[in-house]
Amino acid sequence: MRPARTLPSPLVTLISAAALIAVALLAWPALAASPKVGALAPDFRLQDQNGDWVTLQSQRGKWVVLYFYPKDNTPGCTTQACGLRDNIFAFRREGAVILGVSVDDVASKKAFAKEHSLPFPVLADSTKAVTKSYGVLTSVLGMMEYSRRDTFIIDPQGRVARHFQKVDADGHAELVLAEIRRLKAVPAKAG
Repeated sequence: MRPARTLPSPLVTLISAAALIAVALLAWPALAASPKVGALAPDFRLQDQNGDWVTLQSQRGKWVVLYFYPKDNTPGCTTQACGLRDNIFAFRREGAVILGVSVDDVASKKAFAKEHSLPFPVLADSTKAVTKSYGVLTSVLGMMEYSRRDTFIIDPQGRVARHFQKVDADGHAELVLAEIRRLKAVPAKAG
């Protein structure tokens, strides 16, 4: 004979529900607002894989593909970086530079860029300030913070022209390249 199944007490149910809510809140992304399309992109000063300082201001006059990614040398991030690498000449023909950003340190960037022969700067945002300013800082259970996989296309005047959120690493380079071509074909609005 099977023992009778007992239902949890209301107190146990309440505590379980509160625990689930707490876990959900801790997993909620720690996002500030991302800059809107048309707004000036937040400037930054970050070190690349070689220890050189890169600023957004120094890129004025060029199209900028500013892509944020979670972690160096992980499968999705490697796929994304290599896709951009494989299309580097097409981006250059469009007058676009590529800048990758994650919260990993310079040593990690150096190893990542070397292992995958990345011909563009990957920037270390170890303080997470830039990732926060672009609204793409997220976390797991409120503990491990990392960059969400988002890409911003910044126009030659330094304004956000397009924001891709939570992108798929596969085929992303081609999507961004097509969008730059589309944006360049649209006549600038009179101010």
